[in-house]
Amino acid sequence: MPNDRDVPPTLDATVPQTARIWNFLLGGKDNFAIDRAVGEQILASRPELAENARLSRAYLIRAVRYLAGEAGVRQFLDIGTGLPTANNTHEVAQQVAPSSKVVYVDNDPLVLSHARALLTSHPDGVTDYVAADMYDMDAVLSEAAKTLDLSQPVAVLFMGVLGHIEDDSVAAELVSKVMKAVPSGSYLATYDGADITPANVEAARIWNESAAQPYHLRSPERLVSFFDGLELIEPGMVPVTRWRPEDDVPEIDQFGAVGRKP
Repeated sequence: MPNDRDVPPTLDATVPQTARIWNFLLGGKDNFAIDRAVGEQILASRPELAENARLSRAYLIRAVRYLAGEAGVRQFLDIGTGLPTANNTHEVAQQVAPSSKVVYVDNDPLVLSHARALLTSHPDGVTDYVAADMYDMDAVLSEAAKTLDLSQPVAVLFMGVLGHIEDDSVAAELVSKVMKAVPSGSYLATYDGADITPANVEAARIWNESAAQPYHLRSPERLVSFFDGLELIEPGMVPVTRWRPEDDVPEIDQFGAVGRKP
């Protein structure tokens, strides 16, 4: 784990950050004491959240395998990627299709400091990193276009990040903007937390009391509205453990979907 006394000046080890808390929940080591304190507080009220984080990651893996395999996509734009763990988007995509090009986008300084870990691409593919804020989608698209051919289909991923946007209309506008910039045959894949159980609402409350970036739960109906104009891939917007599952695991309060731009 990072030594808080050796934190670079661009990093603030006194304020918990979403990417580092999630890294802690996934069992990673790229987090500080303040991040672990928030994570442990959340786990005290909802100990299954660590397993839920793993199950959400498993959904990302299945979705990327589908996109690189059955859907035949060779370009990926992963917005709000977070810290690298096992089975990152480029690793999964390039296992299926070695020539895949993957661009990661994040604005967290610690994520940026780990960019080189992400840039271990398959020799036949390309992996790149863009330090940008998803609120500045013009900058995201401009930088991504240096690696990706935006005239060809792109799989756009917002995995667990749209919940940090409180206003549905703002989140929908960002999604719409990036999907308008990519052609027919492109895909959108997302997942986020839902507000369907008191336990999930309580976990979000604890998170929002401490984390620098609040997280806003949405109903499945609100989450699926981000796919307006897209063709939902079966089984639609469902708990992530029910999206083309490979194992018999229980439903969790994280909902995900994949949609195709006609």
